[in-house]
Amino acid sequence: MDVVLPCLDEAEALPWVLERIPPGWRALVVDNGSTDGSADVARALGASVVREERRGFGAACHAGLAAATADVVCFCDCDASLDPAGLVPFVRRIAAGEADLVLGRRRPARRGTWPAHARAGNLAVTRLLRRRTGVRLHDLGPLRAARREALLGLDLTDRRSGYPLQMVVRAADAGWRIAEYDVPYLPRTGASKVTGTWRGTWQAVRDMSRVLSEPPVAPRVPEGTRP
Repeated sequence: MDVVLPCLDEAEALPWVLERIPPGWRALVVDNGSTDGSADVARALGASVVREERRGFGAACHAGLAAATADVVCFCDCDASLDPAGLVPFVRRIAAGEADLVLGRRRPARRGTWPAHARAGNLAVTRLLRRRTGVRLHDLGPLRAARREALLGLDLTDRRSGYPLQMVVRAADAGWRIAEYDVPYLPRTGASKVTGTWRGTWQAVRDMSRVLSEPPVAPRVPEGTRP
């Protein structure tokens, strides 16, 4: 398996995250313009490093997806708020043909881990998602897994904060089976680049609202793949 880890100045968190990658899996750290030596730390710890000059969470995620070679690709934040070891049951469900996209439903490990403004933004977007697609999800967290070729067939275009939502919307439109798993949500290392402030959360919600306003797009299904 390949685990895509979008990274912007996460040198402090990387050792813990990479230590938790399941044995035999490959960590793909996508350096999105770090200035704290994150790429060097990742290489020293045995990870493969992909450079993505275009800033944006979606840009980093998609660069990792393009660089991946495994049949099933996972995504995880690089700030130590989520444990990549928790992806093992996600992959099992994909491999068993029980689901096409598996997402982690974040459960805060302690009070204050998930700020009120970030929870509010997440709730607003999941409600809009339900209205748009009928899919009932509790969270649009970044811990997720799906087959690489099928993901590429979704032709994802958002390169900002809307990327995770666009993945779910287009998967739902394509009739994918989408499942959730509860996962512990830990206090992150360092400051959030997206939802650490009300302004950042508002920008993320705006990006996601734009995604929800897009008309349905027919997926490009690569030959010999499913969904």
